[in-house]
Amino acid sequence: MLLGAAAQASPATDLYKAASGDVLREYYGWSTADLESLVGKYRAVLDERCASQAETCPFTTARVVLGELLHEVGDAHTSVRDPDAAKRLDEISRNLPVARTGARVVRVEGGLLVASVMRGSPAADAGLRVHDLITVVNGEVAGKHGAVNDPVGPNEFTTLERDGQALQLTVRRAGEPELALTVGTRELPARDAPTLDWAGDDHRVAVVTIPSFLPTDTADLFLRRVREAQAQGARGLVIDLRFNSGGGLNQCVAAASIFAPVRYRMQFKMGAQEVMGINGETPRRPPPHGSPPPGDARVWTGPAAILIGPDTASCAEVFTFYAQQTGVPAVGEATRGVCNSGVTFDALPDGGVLTVTVLRGFAAEGQPLPERIRPDVNAPLNIAALSTDGRDSTLEAALNVLHAPMGDAPPPPAGLSVPPSP
Repeated sequence: MLLGAAAQASPATDLYKAASGDVLREYYGWSTADLESLVGKYRAVLDERCASQAETCPFTTARVVLGELLHEVGDAHTSVRDPDAAKRLDEISRNLPVARTGARVVRVEGGLLVASVMRGSPAADAGLRVHDLITVVNGEVAGKHGAVNDPVGPNEFTTLERDGQALQLTVRRAGEPELALTVGTRELPARDAPTLDWAGDDHRVAVVTIPSFLPTDTADLFLRRVREAQAQGARGLVIDLRFNSGGGLNQCVAAASIFAPVRYRMQFKMGAQEVMGINGETPRRPPPHGSPPPGDARVWTGPAAILIGPDTASCAEVFTFYAQQTGVPAVGEATRGVCNSGVTFDALPDGGVLTVTVLRGFAAEGQPLPERIRPDVNAPLNIAALSTDGRDSTLEAALNVLHAPMGDAPPPPAGLSVPPSP
């Protein structure tokens, strides 16, 4: 692919050529857009925006134009990530030690919601808690207001952590006046592992949060948390995927198979492949297609629910789809809408990455997976109730769903020793 004759080589043109070329060669999603035409259209847009800068036109200009191009393609799974986001992706996937506060934050209306706090981390030591709402970071407004993002979001928060300096936070917490916290950083694992907490009037409903399916041991750690819950006499299970943006297909397929065996079929431009999960794991020797797995291939048979929302994406949507197929209700809001495809990561000249859709997802029977997951029980997360009264409206709705059919659970198995959560 050649850039227009009037264009001069620059960082921007190099980036555009690399990313758009990868899309043309590799894309195999559900979009019916004319990719060749769109690439030409936005190549002209880039030429115009770079005209006054010639060979110095920066990467940032190309990123903006590529974002406009991919928006028109209409596949949210195909996107460009800047170098900071690409670095973070690599750190999480390889679980590298990085400078962190230990808080995982997500952008919500009015601030950054603390989704988790790593035990023993600087954030925990400073008194930061799950469901705190961070409204200001180092003097800059955080989160979003309506459709407008404020200066500090999760990526900016991560960049500040990476600098290694203490963060000055203004925090809103239910039942307390506004707090000012100073939170330091130190080297911690880049990823957040699945955690086990308890809810319900009798604290016997297990709540397992899966932050991401990106790390290669996610399914194993999730299965361990579920086994811990069983050993401690859980009478119900809630799996929180509200802020899980996806990860490796083998991880979410294996994890979803705690409810029943899962077969996920991937269709590529050339050929197809199947991923299977049984009993929460990827079987070393999958049974032949059409043959039943041995024994009762279910880890969890009691009442369960999945928490979902607009930040639930990709592999987390796949997990929810297969859970719903077994009768497990999804509670919350509609998901992001990239359930029925998968991506690969291509390195870009600016140090960023292109995520490009290369496969279409099908259930074992051959029907395409849905684009997005819609909840069986609509229960949006009420940020005002969370930060003012400490009420998690989505979790409350899930507990109500579980309450009616739940009777007494059996006691924990005698003599079973369970390792603690990491």
